[in-house]
Amino acid sequence: MMGLEYFSFSDLWSPAFMIFMMVIVVLYTFVVGPWRHHFADSAPVPASRQLTFVLAIVLLYLTQGGPLSLLGHLMFTFHMTNMALAYMLVPPMLIYGIPHWLWRAAFGHRFWRNGFFRFLMNPIVCMLAFIMLFSLYHIPDNHDWIMTHFTFHRIYYTLLFLSATAMWWHVYCPIPEWRRMSPLLTLGYIFMSGLLLTPACVMIIFAGGPLFGVYNDPEVWANAMGYCVSGDPAELLRQFEGPQFFNMLSATDDQQLGGIIMKLLQEGINIAALYTVFMQWYRRDRSKENDNVLEPAVK
Repeated sequence: MMGLEYFSFSDLWSPAFMIFMMVIVVLYTFVVGPWRHHFADSAPVPASRQLTFVLAIVLLYLTQGGPLSLLGHLMFTFHMTNMALAYMLVPPMLIYGIPHWLWRAAFGHRFWRNGFFRFLMNPIVCMLAFIMLFSLYHIPDNHDWIMTHFTFHRIYYTLLFLSATAMWWHVYCPIPEWRRMSPLLTLGYIFMSGLLLTPACVMIIFAGGPLFGVYNDPEVWANAMGYCVSGDPAELLRQFEGPQFFNMLSATDDQQLGGIIMKLLQEGINIAALYTVFMQWYRRDRSKENDNVLEPAVK
């Protein structure tokens, strides 16, 4: 399917990365289960939250080391789908899946409250860091260079994920006293993040021709494939002659579809976030009003 049958099990599933992600799931299961009594103020974690965490890890694995990752080297459409899932959907799922008492245990020490980390975790800094990293990555020359320099590729993707998680932390922060924005500001924050991502998507969608050598230049493509395929990448050129072997679309159509999917997924996730934050705000205000109405009756 989609040409994946031409690749080995190792190329498709990245066994070392798979084991690493499985270890994370097992550790999480023990920490929120039999080991949770070692943490202050711990409480049972609902099954829905545990499932959300596991699904987030599965998505992160599939987009960064599984078949979706390989497909992202064959078609730009899958590359942008992976970007949306890994950096727009997975971070809020992880934040939701990790209980508040575990967040407190990990980051409750005053070490994380010093001036440097407080500056790094400023909501504006977090949002601008992610937008800048995402936008710079999709400048064509930068994209091709990062995709073909594997050590820097790993570092850059790690920074993208950390900055995305930091940005989403301010939207879904599970610890009330750590929140740095009111609900109204949070709504504006979500809207602004979507607005600032738009230029990169527009550039991709409305480009008159292929922008990225990884998806239209056979030499650059074969070099980039060395990130996820074992053996000599030059053999890929001899066997398939380039990425178009795997793509039913033209390079331009694939690029435009990728940009559209990225924008649609991003907008859908942002709309869900706006709805969630607004409803939490509404319920909290209603709860306060009910408490104020009941208080005189109690007296």
